[in-house]
Amino acid sequence: MKKVLILSGSPRKGGNSDTLCDEFMRGAKDAGHEVEKIRVSEKKIGYCTGCYYCQKSGGVCAIKDDMAEILQKMIDADVIVLATPVYFYSIDAQLKTVIDRTVARWLEVKNKEFYYIATSADEKRESQERTIECFRGYADCVEGAVEKGVIYATGVYQIGEIKNSPALKEAYETGLKV
Repeated sequence: MKKVLILSGSPRKGGNSDTLCDEFMRGAKDAGHEVEKIRVSEKKIGYCTGCYYCQKSGGVCAIKDDMAEILQKMIDADVIVLATPVYFYSIDAQLKTVIDRTVARWLEVKNKEFYYIATSADEKRESQERTIECFRGYADCVEGAVEKGVIYATGVYQIGEIKNSPALKEAYETGLKV
């Protein structure tokens, strides 16, 4: 059994990428794993100010918010799923803020399996590549990181459009394979 942490960057509850997270979670639970999904937009997470207080304080951040708990869950997880809608060919601000705030204890986030989920209104998969590269850039900083899968959901904009996408089934099946 693996500990799976899903970080849903979608600001829309029940949005397309959030729905894919639910399907991934359902698959991983059906496979017998311990799974938690965090809707990042529902947490209080401030922006990193680059003060580096964390370097002088043993990884304690100067900002007192929900990030310390999320970061501990990232450290404890075996699998991390990063999911975002594509905004201007990149990760949304909510999830990018989480990634930036891992700096407080970034060396402790290691030996993780990563899965990436991206949704976009654009029909072309190539339009999501910059976003996926942002995820890969973060994983490149994680010692022992292994990319295990990417779910590209294209041509989805309005809430619910994901229901007609093959990505819905793919998210469930990918979760099953964790």
